[in-house]
Amino acid sequence: MYNIVSKLLIYGDMPEDSILMELSNIIKDFKETDYQKDEIITRIYHQVKRILVVATDFGFDKNLWHNYLTYLLITNENPFSLTCEKVGANDGTVNYFAENDFKQFQNLFNYDFGPMEKELGIDCFEKLEHYNAIAKKELLYNKNVSEKVRALSEKLEVAKDEKEFFAAVTDFYKAYGVGMFGLNKAFRIEEGNAGITFKPINNMDKVVLDDLIGYEIQKKKLVENTEAFVQGRKCNNCLLFGDSGTGKSTSIKAIVNEYYDQGLRMIEIYKHQFKDLSNVISMIKNRNYKFIIYMDDLSFEEFEIEYKFLKAVIEGGVETKPENILIYATSNRRHLIKETWNDRSDVTVENGMHRSDTIEEKLSLVHRFGVTINYSKPSQKEYFEIAIGLCRRLGVKMSDEEIRAEANKWELSHGGISGRTAQQFANYIKGTEQE
Repeated sequence: MYNIVSKLLIYGDMPEDSILMELSNIIKDFKETDYQKDEIITRIYHQVKRILVVATDFGFDKNLWHNYLTYLLITNENPFSLTCEKVGANDGTVNYFAENDFKQFQNLFNYDFGPMEKELGIDCFEKLEHYNAIAKKELLYNKNVSEKVRALSEKLEVAKDEKEFFAAVTDFYKAYGVGMFGLNKAFRIEEGNAGITFKPINNMDKVVLDDLIGYEIQKKKLVENTEAFVQGRKCNNCLLFGDSGTGKSTSIKAIVNEYYDQGLRMIEIYKHQFKDLSNVISMIKNRNYKFIIYMDDLSFEEFEIEYKFLKAVIEGGVETKPENILIYATSNRRHLIKETWNDRSDVTVENGMHRSDTIEEKLSLVHRFGVTINYSKPSQKEYFEIAIGLCRRLGVKMSDEEIRAEANKWELSHGGISGRTAQQFANYIKGTEQE
């Protein structure tokens, strides 16, 4: 195996502590040194355990060795894979080197661990190659990644030669991309010693826009703006504002779910991270995806100044905001920033500024959202329609009149009329029926 891995060129720059590199070194020591049997077995078991951890995280099955190698291929961001993500596998000299690497990966796919296992008296790799995973709920693993890895793994298993292998991998890059952005819908950012990193949000709610009953005009405006964005037409940053529990956040999650296959991705960012917005944008502006930077429950108190970072990024900074990035925000406040009565009084303050200048600066943030959509609290009639619709989707057997009566009692003691209250009511009614 060491001879195979050492021939990798484009994909050869893997960390020394990666599973593949560790296994390669173990097998080299096994073949070329006077090894200690117990020590070699311990080292092998450690890497097998790491493969099992990856397999559990992503729900791999059948041939975990092949699944792991496939996962390596589709998460390795290098100049070749990133180019294929953007334009596909066009003719070029680099393809010669890529085919060489894929030939080596094909050799890894077909690597025979049998002789080593026989000499050491173990059978762990045989078990990995004929694995029967325990069925588990989707929330316990990343099903989206699992399905893609396993499907490509099965294609690569039957590839006749490196050219077929090349075609399968590069077609995947073109269709889905490479690395975490190709495999996941949504992300958060984390700050660490190495700078900003993106962390996938596994198993995001599978909600679609039809799940949100009512608000047809609001959904239509959101869809029109998003479709223009993913199709490369002119579009605007978007602010969804209004009463809590009316479906603002749900609408944005649904949009990401519905346009994921067209290259739409979402990055959720919190108010204390606005100082990092410029860095985040610089890291994603050259990727072949459309990114929504999502800010939930956006609002600022009088003393908070993070909105200035946001203003600079949306419009007015030195660098133009890239065309593959939009900002979608939700807020319970129409004007985002809390005003005081002092703001309204045009009295000169100590530093020479007028209060009217202060309030204009605050309101200018809202003006930087080209699309503003109002999600207002439903009327009682609309609330009852939402409650009935949600109950019917859950299979509740009560009559419409009974649902109205119970929904009315529920909202009086559970926070008033809203779509969220209706959903909580429907869940409660379904739960009591099942009981």
